Amino acid sequence: MHFLKLILRNTLRHTLRTGLTVLGLVVAILAFGLLRTVVDAWYSGAESASSTRLVTRNAISLVFPLPINYQERIRRIEGVTAVSHASWFGGVYVTEKNFFPQFAVDAKTYFDLYPEYLISPDEMKAFGADRKGCMIGRKVANTYGFKIGDTVPLRGTIYSGAWSFTVRAIYDGAEAGTDTSQFFFHWDYLNETIKKAASRRTDHVGVYVIEISDADRAAEISTEVDAMFRNSLAETLTETEKAFQLGFVSMTEAIVVAIRIVSFVVIFIILAVMANTMAMTARERIREYAMLKALGFGPRFLAGLIYGESLAIALTGAAVGILLTFPVADKFSKQVGTLFPVFGVSVETVYMQAAAAIAVGIAAAVLPALRAARVPIVEGLRSIG
Repeated sequence: MHFLKLILRNTLRHTLRTGLTVLGLVVAILAFGLLRTVVDAWYSGAESASSTRLVTRNAISLVFPLPINYQERIRRIEGVTAVSHASWFGGVYVTEKNFFPQFAVDAKTYFDLYPEYLISPDEMKAFGADRKGCMIGRKVANTYGFKIGDTVPLRGTIYSGAWSFTVRAIYDGAEAGTDTSQFFFHWDYLNETIKKAASRRTDHVGVYVIEISDADRAAEISTEVDAMFRNSLAETLTETEKAFQLGFVSMTEAIVVAIRIVSFVVIFIILAVMANTMAMTARERIREYAMLKALGFGPRFLAGLIYGESLAIALTGAAVGILLTFPVADKFSKQVGTLFPVFGVSVETVYMQAAAAIAVGIAAAVLPALRAARVPIVEGLRSIG
């Protein structure tokens, strides 16, 4: 008990220095947590992907569509339990900065493949009955203030023209990691509209979503699907939903790597600050350490004082930094809107913040503790700090 009191008094001996060091730790731990949360958000789609869903796209590029008649042929493959399709729309709501994913889907089959989307039966019925209706995620509704019955105008980019949809359903996520930042409408409506313009893109879809009965057969069924359309005008590439999502992440891999590097650079910088603080502390107290040695206290006792003080400062800064991470992350999520479909501080991030603080506290005390333990009593008593 007296040992802990001594550590506390040493920590508070220079309140300004300790306060500034703690403040630096708070900023560093907070920045580290936010950067790690951004990385987690980047991979959220892949992490929440189902192991029993496959995605089939054009083998050349996602830009090129697939014929709608592929759907029934895929459905007949053994092990396939359900098939649906989706097409990227790419419309603009008011301005380009208001981004949220928009897909034209087969309303009769698509949502059966996504049980993690929680939809009211009445709203689902209303959406199915309105060909110009749309279904939006809760995050889209909250970000832009959409309500049931509201009209959402979109300016087409891939499919030119002015489009207008009525909100008929709002879906929630079964889990915190479920993407609720999407906008869905009827593929039939899109297809009929572009037919009037005599477009060559009619009766084509962007991707097929395939549900399989056994996740262990994913590779086998993917190969069978692609073999079925080999040497056709639109060859396919089928992969797991997770691999499909990771394909998008790989396009921005350099950014993710840079963010990861910066997050650890932040910790390295605060380690340097913390080490400087502890070095100054040990240098000022050499005479005290020599006196304690003369009274019979061993090197382990001195090292314990220094490590205890360093860890006390580090853990105080970490505790405040971790507590601030949650409200700051929440505010950041609201500012970026639907840019990150899922943005939340994970338990793993909190563990990493705590581990980083402990590592900084221990590393910063190593050299000062060695110096205090090795200093000769006579030389230490002559020290003037």
